[in-house]
Amino acid sequence: VQLQASGGGLVQAGGSLRLSCRASGRTFSNYAMAWFRQAPGKQRELVASIGHGIGIDYADSVKGRFTISRDNVKNTLVLQMNNLRPEDTAVYYCNAQRGNLNYWGQGTQVTVSS
Repeated sequence: VQLQASGGGLVQAGGSLRLSCRASGRTFSNYAMAWFRQAPGKQRELVASIGHGIGIDYADSVKGRFTISRDNVKNTLVLQMNNLRPEDTAVYYCNAQRGNLNYWGQGTQVTVSS
């Protein structure tokens, strides 16, 4: 499956951004989807995940501020990010996983200024 992420940018603290990830090539609904992020000098970390069923999970640092959703008709994964903080600055990656298959998008930069 091919993943194309978009929606990153520069925003002030307290602002909002909406990331989208368009999937193509396979049956999108069969995949568990997630957003990861990687800040400079840090390991890539899970931000939010949504199963092909109903399971949703968030990192503690984003609970109450970020919302993950998927549209299995439009083959799109979305991350709505509100009340952004400087520590949210990172490259954000969408991920599709099914069994031992694991796919990554190219990443989109999110920069939050204080």
